[in-house]
Amino acid sequence: MEKETYALEMKHIVKRFSSFLAVNDISIQVQKGEVHAVCGENGAGKSTLMKVLAGEYPDYEGQIFINGEEIKIDSPTKAKKCGIAIIHQELGLARPITVAENIMSGALPRKKGIFLDRKTLIEKSKVYLKMVGLDYISPNALVSSLSQHEAQLVEIAKALSSNPGILIMDEPTSSLSRDEAKRLFGIIRELTAQGLAVLYISHFLSEVFEISDYITTMRDGKHVDTVKKEDTTSEAVIRNMVGKDIRDFYAERKADVGEVVLQAKSLTRYGFFKNISFEVHEGEILGICGLSGAGRSELARALVGIDVWDEGELFYQGEKIKNRSYSEAIRRNIAYLSEDRKLQGLMLNLPIGENIVSAKTVSQSKTFWYKEKEETGQVKKLMEELQVNPPNTDKITGQLSGGNQQKVLLAKWLMTNPKLLILDEPTRGVDVGAKSMIHEAVKRHVNKGNAAIIISSDLMEVGGLSDRVLILYHGCQRGIIDKEQDNCSEVSLLMLANGDGAGL
Repeated sequence: MEKETYALEMKHIVKRFSSFLAVNDISIQVQKGEVHAVCGENGAGKSTLMKVLAGEYPDYEGQIFINGEEIKIDSPTKAKKCGIAIIHQELGLARPITVAENIMSGALPRKKGIFLDRKTLIEKSKVYLKMVGLDYISPNALVSSLSQHEAQLVEIAKALSSNPGILIMDEPTSSLSRDEAKRLFGIIRELTAQGLAVLYISHFLSEVFEISDYITTMRDGKHVDTVKKEDTTSEAVIRNMVGKDIRDFYAERKADVGEVVLQAKSLTRYGFFKNISFEVHEGEILGICGLSGAGRSELARALVGIDVWDEGELFYQGEKIKNRSYSEAIRRNIAYLSEDRKLQGLMLNLPIGENIVSAKTVSQSKTFWYKEKEETGQVKKLMEELQVNPPNTDKITGQLSGGNQQKVLLAKWLMTNPKLLILDEPTRGVDVGAKSMIHEAVKRHVNKGNAAIIISSDLMEVGGLSDRVLILYHGCQRGIIDKEQDNCSEVSLLMLANGDGAGL
């Protein structure tokens, strides 16, 4: 009997960073036409292993076989020649140039070997745009003009333009709605039917179980388990990831509800949301649930003065207000953790410590001068509570993993001790452990008599963490579910967010 030839085989891969062993004797096999998911917490070694395969870490130990042939992958160029493409979680697009130039970068068509063949460039880019459902976008559009989810799909189109045999997808749906993710899964299935091998990394286990054939779990740089999807459960995968049982990830919390902190009455912004009314109290977490385009983020931005609403009234601690700017909201002790930590939340080129104190400068300083040394103890305490790794205030924030960057962003706003904390997708793209740390920090803050509003695409998170949930559908309010009195399950929230069933 002939020995099976794998599209990819990695044997006993080891990658060290000085004395730190990031990948410790990992072996993995992927067949043609297979989606192989790789799961693990931030720091488990998943991305490092993928970067070894993509040629970004040539000083690895072990063997890599492509279609049965041993290959030493010592550069991204070599990886590309071997048919390996990678889609990074953090987008690598050049924003000032066109969509077409991004998609075909590295293989720009030429006339006479010198001049750019723009006609061919446009035609080829259209093929890949259509593959990812972006045929409505002009190839001549600048990437800077695209939405976040459109840019994510352009990144995928760019990877497909090299016609890879092995495609690495690192959190490819982090900026996509549920419908867009399902469209992507359809694309993946079409490609795997043609023999493409896919390595899929995602913190969304529902995605992993929907799209993958095999699941490999890593912990602390080591291989824990590889199993057929049908032979395991999400609970077992989580247990393998964190090394312990998580029987009730969203433990019950008894809300000690106090005075009304924020009240909205018939709040409307034309074209985005209309007639939104709710209250959030001291000691309470209010969830906001809805599909992409429902108006969730737009509502949050209006509440904190980034955008201006057109009709309705807003009351903060009994006082009628109309935040005219973000800084005005911050000085009122309202904090907003935006969904895009890189573009809107953090200064990636600055140290952790400076990022954490940056919002407090605006909220509590009249002169805009701030003495960072006076807050060193509080900064370190927050970093310890959130387990920011490494625990070094001088570490450049952009060098941290996505989960640790998100912890720094939360610490930045907790540093201001806000009466109202509004969190937009606070755990997007972070692992189970980091998500737990963030949830506990939010609950601790609210238990001190503060209030929080959480917006999340993770319906299990919204239902599990919130005391009440406001459901939006196409900018309209469908109702508010009280966790203690109503069915606040993921299924019921999804049905209401999709417009199914009667309004509440």
